[in-house]
Amino acid sequence: MRHDRGVPTEEVLAEMRAGTPPVRYVVGTPKGRLSQLEKPLLELPWQSARPEVKVKLLKEDKELYIFVQSEARVAKERAMRRRKLKRLWKRLKQLQKQRPSYEQLLAKIAVARHEAGRAAALVKITRPKAPDKNARSRRVSFSFESNKAKLREVRRREGRYLLRTSLTETDPAKLWEYYLQLVEVEPAFKRLKDDLAIRPIFHSKQERIEAHIFVAFVAYCVYISFREKLRGKAPGLTVRQMLDVHFPATDGRELIFTRYTQPEPDQQVMLAQLEWELPAQPPPLASPQNGRCGCRADLRKTFFGDQVLTSPTPSSRES
Repeated sequence: MRHDRGVPTEEVLAEMRAGTPPVRYVVGTPKGRLSQLEKPLLELPWQSARPEVKVKLLKEDKELYIFVQSEARVAKERAMRRRKLKRLWKRLKQLQKQRPSYEQLLAKIAVARHEAGRAAALVKITRPKAPDKNARSRRVSFSFESNKAKLREVRRREGRYLLRTSLTETDPAKLWEYYLQLVEVEPAFKRLKDDLAIRPIFHSKQERIEAHIFVAFVAYCVYISFREKLRGKAPGLTVRQMLDVHFPATDGRELIFTRYTQPEPDQQVMLAQLEWELPAQPPPLASPQNGRCGCRADLRKTFFGDQVLTSPTPSSRES
């Protein structure tokens, strides 16, 4: 199954439906599609998917459209819209009092509208007529008012979005569960690419590429297993990462420190809940010099006592 919060083209969706076997998908839709389906959607009843989530299901051709309304998302989008609109309104009032020149006014209004984002469409601005070139420095005034029709439309759509799927499932709760998987799929790709360094791949042979991806996938499974343990014991806390710190030595080698950061108080709570005790920081590892193992005795004694380890050479690995 394909999950995508993006908006694929009709050609891509047709290719997925025509595949062998067909690819099932749950994807987003452009806003224009919501405008086209608004009338038939108004006639359908709301169905409960979760306590604060309602959906409407509309069958069109071989697809199912899912119109979703989330109370939490309504509150979030409404608060964001009000904050930006209030800021834009305040800025326009300031410009009315300042009465800058014509060119300055256009530039400042453009900046204010850009900062307001989509909220800029909720205000109608009547700009002054362009003066003659000789009078461009003269102060000008303008007027503005609320775009009530646009505001009603925005309020009606806040917290609502339209999905489309090739699934035949009609249970609202099940469809909503499929959509929530998007929240997991997209961060999974991000962790594989960033934290677990699945890319770039510098291997040339197919089996080595597959091995690289397999190791990254196993690492991701360990990551998720640890996160699930945290969810039951200490929700809200994140998985800590181990770091390798490399220090160049004067004899051409590197001292490699595998380190984890000292846990903060909230991490200490998490570890206590899991009944885990962090081990001591591992001793540093010294890279080989000229193909031979071992650290210089003076370096080991001066900086680390007897705690410096040496990395094995290829011959010692084979033995």
